[in-house]
This record gives sequence, C-alpha cells and structure tokens, in this order.
Amino acid sequence: MSNPDGSVSARKELADLAARRDALRQTAALEGANLRPTLDAALAELDAAIDAFAAAHDGSAAGPPDEAALDALHAERRLLRALFHEAPVALILVERDGTVRRVNQAAGALLDTGSGYATGRPFTAFVNLPSRAAVDSLLTAVIRTGQARQVRCELLTGTGTTECELTAGLARPRGDADQLIVAVREAPAPAPGGGPETGGRKKSGRQGAKTRAKAARPEAGRGAAAPVIAAMTRRLDLMTAVARLLLENAPLNETVALRRCAQLLAGELTAWVMVDVARGNRLRRQYVVGGDDQPSAELARTAAAQEPEPGSLPHTVHDTGSSQLITHADDAGVLGDGPDGVPLLMLLGTTSVLSVPVSDGEHCYGALTLARRPGAGHFEMADLGVVEEIGEQLALAITMDRRVRRLTQVADALRHSLLPRELPGVPGIEAATSHLAATENPEVGGDFVDAYRTPSGWGVAIGDVCGRGEGVATVSAAARHAIRAVAHSTHDPAEVLKAANQIILAEEFSGRFVTACAAHVRWRDERLEVTLGNAGHPAPLLLRPDGELRQLRGGGLPLGIFPDAGPGLEQHELSAGDTLIFYSDGLADAHRPGQGYFDDQLPGEVAALAGRAPGQILARLQEVALEFCQGTLRDDITMLALRVGDPPGPA
Repeated sequence: MSNPDGSVSARKELADLAARRDALRQTAALEGANLRPTLDAALAELDAAIDAFAAAHDGSAAGPPDEAALDALHAERRLLRALFHEAPVALILVERDGTVRRVNQAAGALLDTGSGYATGRPFTAFVNLPSRAAVDSLLTAVIRTGQARQVRCELLTGTGTTECELTAGLARPRGDADQLIVAVREAPAPAPGGGPETGGRKKSGRQGAKTRAKAARPEAGRGAAAPVIAAMTRRLDLMTAVARLLLENAPLNETVALRRCAQLLAGELTAWVMVDVARGNRLRRQYVVGGDDQPSAELARTAAAQEPEPGSLPHTVHDTGSSQLITHADDAGVLGDGPDGVPLLMLLGTTSVLSVPVSDGEHCYGALTLARRPGAGHFEMADLGVVEEIGEQLALAITMDRRVRRLTQVADALRHSLLPRELPGVPGIEAATSHLAATENPEVGGDFVDAYRTPSGWGVAIGDVCGRGEGVATVSAAARHAIRAVAHSTHDPAEVLKAANQIILAEEFSGRFVTACAAHVRWRDERLEVTLGNAGHPAPLLLRPDGELRQLRGGGLPLGIFPDAGPGLEQHELSAGDTLIFYSDGLADAHRPGQGYFDDQLPGEVAALAGRAPGQILARLQEVALEFCQGTLRDDITMLALRVGDPPGPA
C-alpha cells in the first residue's frame, strides 16, 4: 500500500534541499564572497542529506517500500551525487585507508587533473612533502574522534603548488563504511607587508578553480590551444638539441655524451637528472645534475654518491626495460635512500618522477631518471615520451660507437699483423717500412709486408689484394701466411709464389686476386745475392749510391687467377750502399687531375734520394706523393726499403 503523504513529504524535502543548494551556489559566486561560512553550510547540507538518506533507509526496514518511496530514494541519491559533483567548493571523498574514492569537478580543476585521475590514489600523494605528515595525522584524528578538523598545507597541481586549507569531516552512511569528506579552499595570500588580503596570489577560492576549469575545457576559447602548442614546440626543440648534441659529439664519447645530455635535460625540463649505467652485472650511478647554484651542486654530489639500490625505480626500469611515470610519488623511497637513511626523493625535494631505459631494443645500457620539484609542476605522458625517445637515441649512439670501436680494434689488429712497423733484423741489411692509408675509403686495405727466415737465408715479401674491406683483409692475411709458411721449406721465391697461388685458389675468395713480390737474400762473400719472384706486382727499384736507378723486370701473373700461372724470376748481386725499394701500386697510381699519375715522376724522385737511409727515402716519397695528389689517396701506399750494409761476420 503506497503512502501518498510520505511521497509528498519526500518530494518537498528534496525541493527544499535543491533550493538551498542553488542559494549556496549563488552566494559563492558573488564577488568578494566569504567562502568559509558557505563551505560550512554546504557541509551541513551534506550532513542533512546523509541523515535523510539514513532515515529513509531505516524506514524501509519496517516493511517493503512502496513504489513512490523507492522513487524518492533514487531521486535523493541522484541529488546527493549532483550536490557533490556540482558543489561550488572542492570536495574529495576519501576512504578510511587514505585512498581517494571520488573527486568533484571543483577539486579536479583545482588539482589540474580532472575528476577521474585521483581515484584510487593516496590522498597524500597530492600533498607537498613537507605537509604530508600533518595531513596524514589530520585524517587519522578525524577517523578516530569523528570530529571535523582543519589544516593548512600545499597541494600539488599541474603547474606547481597551491596553498590550501583542508577541512575534513567523517561521514557515517548507514549500511556503508565510514568515509572522509575533505573540503579544499585555496588559502588567501598575505598582502605585501603582512597585512590583510588585498586580492591574493593568482585567483583564490572558487574563482581560481572556476577559471582553471574553464581553461581546461575545449570551448574555453581560441587561446586555450596556445600552451599546448608551446609545450609541443619546446619538446621538439629538445629532441633537435639532443640529436645535434650527439652528431656534434661524433665519434661518440659515451662519458661526455651522457653528461651533456643530462645537463641539457636538467635545464630544459627543470628537473634533477640521474644517469645510471650498467657496468658488468651492476648498475652504477654515473651523474646527477640539477640546478647551477651551490646548494644544488652539493646535493647533486651527495645523490651521485648513492648507488641505485635493487628495487629502486632506476634499477627496476633497467631490469625490466620498461619506462615508468609517477606523476605524484606517494612512496618516498622510490629512488632509494640517501645519507643517514633519508629518502633521496625527500632529500631532493621532489614529488614527480619518471624513469626510462637507455635501450635500443636489444641492449639496455642503463636508466635515465628525472625527478621534479613541485614548483615546476608534475611530469606528463608527453614528457615521458620525449625522454623515452632521448633514451633510445642515446642507446643507438652508444651501440654504434661500441660497434665502431670494435671494428676499429679489429682493423688495427689486422693492419698491425699485415703491416708490422718493424721487421725482424736481417743480418747486414738496414730495412724500413712505411704505410699510408687511403683517404677516400679508409677501411682496412689489402696491402701486406713481411720478413721471415728460409732454410738458407732470409725472405721478404710485399703484396696487395684488389679491393678493400674486411673480406680483402682476409685474403691479404691468407696470402701473407701462405708465403711465410711455404718459405720455411724452400728458399726459391718462384716455388713460394706457386704454392701460395694454389692455396689462394683452393680457398675460393670470390674471385679476388693478389699481386705479390717475394725476395730471397743471402750473403755470398762480400756481396748480397737477391732472388726476386714477382706475381704481377710493381717491379722494385734498385738505387745505387751514385744515383744510378734501375727499374727491375718484374712480370708474372697475380695469384688466385690461373692455376698454372708462373711468376717472373730474376737474380741480382748487390754491393754495400745499394738500396732495393719495393712499393704497392697505390704509390704509382697516386693521381692528380690534369697532372697524370705519380708513376711518371717516381724515378726522378727516387734518384734524387741516393745516399740517404731507407727510412729517410720512404718518408720523402710519402711526402712528395701526398703533395702530388693534393692529399687525396685512392689506394693505400705501402713501401719497403732494403739497403745493403757490411756483410755479417762468421756465426
């Protein structure tokens, strides 16, 4: 049986409540309105609504509610939600464990987060660090005593901090757990000289929240997009600056690049920047960069001395390879502890943190962590995206740098093995070698030079492989070692080159061929007997002490082309002071547009060097060859000079 009188009474009560709500809203909107009584009245109305709701709930226990009563109950609930959401003051509903259950529109505008972001997060995460303990104590006291309390604190907003007064009360809805209602009011700023308020900082109270709420809406006006565009431009400029930094620092020095990047990020994003690098199996703190003032520099040194602890944010990001953004850090230990157990987050005075891996997707070299003080606002997803991109750029640069360094080390090792700076001492002979790498394509070339023992004396060899690159170096190394190995069993240069030809053919080096000259030297009384075998290599030059110059015959076919190719063979007897000069075709082929090739003036340059030591001769030939081609070498130049001295005494 329905109760018409009860239904009419409920509707009247709801109408009266709605009228009082509208009156409060109008009062709060008046210029210069005193919001404290308005706030108290709004809380009283909330209490009355809760009591009405509880009474309706109690009445329903007496018997099944009729349809009109249920309609009134649903209407009352809708009114409560509307009253909370549309209240002219910032209201936050907090669970007993301190997590936010609901935020109304005014509170979302005040925090610059919207009404849904705060849900499920600890309420104290939105309180600046120095005020958190007091606010936490306030909430606990309200829960314990049931009495409303107030506290003044700084709340974290999207653009910094705002001084506020919190009024917290306990709601005890029947059939539900007790909950805290926290009302937030921007505290007025003191007037200059400490007098009464004369307008406050920015805009205070509801007017400030209303202004920010309007600015957050798309329909706020054409100028609303300007801050977004400005922020996007700054982030693009930052990306460009990092790319330029890495390019200008090429070839990359990891230490310098990481430090400069950290300094750039600290300045552009107004943040502390921590760079942690993996060394072996541990993560080591490399740098901490903050402000330029002396206190900040001291704090940076203190923080840099603290290694990232397992379980801390940088360590977790490095281990998982996944970025993390903590807009409002509620865990003070997220960065680990500083000296004396003080959390590093509190030591730096920061409340917003992001951390990204320095990773190229395959290798993770460490973590880049940024922490921001509340005055600079909190980090956003766009900040995380930019820093992630920078972390990837750093990782790619480090990967390429380490790859280049490894290749350079391999190239240096190959070059050193193929072109030793000093040859073994041959009795009675003064020897010198030189090498100039090509400038147009400075990869490992195919030149080699060697000196080795034979069954009846000593052997020397010089050679060149067509082409450049790692594959060429492999062929060059194979040819050099083949000549050396065969020469241990025979002194005849022709036999040595024939055997080396068969070895190179058997390896099938993709059609590459080798030019080579092998010589065997041994003393015959007062004269040096030289037997030359040539496989398509430039013929040596014989320089007499009086300046007479002879170009030897050379001849033969390169190794690695025909299986029955025979080398050219010749024999000479040299006296004291005679000098044999071997060289690769890079010397003869040095080119200068309009002037031909250096081969045309090579004999005259060599003849003018009669009487000089082998090292002096080669140094001068390098100099004039570079002058001729104006410093542009298309191929390596390798030379070997042997000058006959006095015959060795009896062994």
